[in-house]
Amino acid sequence: MTDAMKNIEFQSATELARLIKSGGVSSVALTEHYIDRIQRFDGEINAVVVRTFEAARKAAQQADEALAEGRDLGPLHGLPMTIKESYVLEDTPTTWGLEAFRENLATTDGLAVARFKQAGAHFLGKTNVPVDLADFQSYNPIYGTTGNPFDVTRTPGGSSGGSAAALAAGFSGLEAGSDIGGSIRNPAHFCGVYGHKPTYGIVPMQGHELVPGLAQGDLAVCGPLARSAEDLSLALSIMAGPAARQGTGWQLALPAAKHQRLKDFRVVIWATDDLAPVAPIVEERALDLGARLAAAGATVSYTARPNFDLEAGHQNYRTLLNAAMTAGMDRAQVARLMERVAHLDPMDQSEDAINARAAVLPHREWLRANHRREAIRAAWDQFFGDWDIVVCPQMASTAFPHDQGPFGQRRLITDGIDQPYFEQLFWAGLAINAYLPSTVFPTGLASNGLPVGLQAIGGPFQDHLTIEFTRQVADVLGGFVPPPRLSES
Repeated sequence: MTDAMKNIEFQSATELARLIKSGGVSSVALTEHYIDRIQRFDGEINAVVVRTFEAARKAAQQADEALAEGRDLGPLHGLPMTIKESYVLEDTPTTWGLEAFRENLATTDGLAVARFKQAGAHFLGKTNVPVDLADFQSYNPIYGTTGNPFDVTRTPGGSSGGSAAALAAGFSGLEAGSDIGGSIRNPAHFCGVYGHKPTYGIVPMQGHELVPGLAQGDLAVCGPLARSAEDLSLALSIMAGPAARQGTGWQLALPAAKHQRLKDFRVVIWATDDLAPVAPIVEERALDLGARLAAAGATVSYTARPNFDLEAGHQNYRTLLNAAMTAGMDRAQVARLMERVAHLDPMDQSEDAINARAAVLPHREWLRANHRREAIRAAWDQFFGDWDIVVCPQMASTAFPHDQGPFGQRRLITDGIDQPYFEQLFWAGLAINAYLPSTVFPTGLASNGLPVGLQAIGGPFQDHLTIEFTRQVADVLGGFVPPPRLSES
């Protein structure tokens, strides 16, 4: 291997595109390098489960020929990348891990893939997901189990677990995922990379679907994952903006980040909460960052909170989330749930009871939940009049061991405390329920060798502010750190 290629796999997408355009490396050489790494290391990780190597080689050759002719293909000229299996990529299956869709082969590119290609990128393949994109882990009967690059006995997260694992392992230059329950952000935290959940509605969901033509659902968003905050900003600029129909009547104009120095930020540190306690290492990282921000001159509070009932707000999110996640149930499934709900104790607030009620939520009840959400959004609006960023956990702990038992039997032990599996949704839901942007960023490795991430939540449409904040934090904490066992090449 030449010196020019040493550890190039862990460079940011922004830097890789610059190297290609400047002649520092060819697209063909970089593409072959990533293919070689996938073939060498992905056997035990199982992140890139759909591989399009020949198409990538052809596109890389075309990118190098274009450069030789003086043609610029865009900001990602010649960049090899991967994308979550749930996106539509020509000549590949889009299954969402569901056996019934094993042969669901795409005949054309979806919108997000097309936008990345128009920006000059090409695709090495697609990355693994859980069944129906509904887990904090990434395994399914079609593609098997994805392991965390830092410790393959542990989960990389879900549902964009393959996406985060591919980035952390140095298999890809850039990625894109989706998020309705932390599905971009918890894999970013578990794998030590960056992930951005955009403000709801600014990135079209077309091209991220099992069945084309469905209306965009509630809560869910598409967004980027990367090894740097700069890459998130660039990828967001590519993904965001109206689809064809909306583009006839409106254009997106996200505000630029209003602060360029850490000392100008007004930051709230929300290190843990009684509703969802976190491991000491996660709380310590949040508190430590608060101290560093204060030392840099930023305005920091450890007590400021938005003015709404947090427990009621979380239950409202769970109601809306479960309604969205069960929208595809057939009539027989709904009938079985209705029968079960009829026999539930009205005071039963167990996880299973909440899920069952939400799955048969009448539309009038959904509207009432939406009205309650609007009050929560108004409280956040008022809060962000005084503050710029909330720094808080994304998950309660570092990546946990694989657990493929029945959902109802899964438990997570956090600092010796037994927690319900889906209690983790509290931290993810703060941003999702209110349609807010949130960027997860790495803070380094814990003593167990696993990454620890935090999330930075901002006001509506302040996507560039949350990303810029994490870019500046990297100057204080350091950014992405590769898995030591995969960084020798």
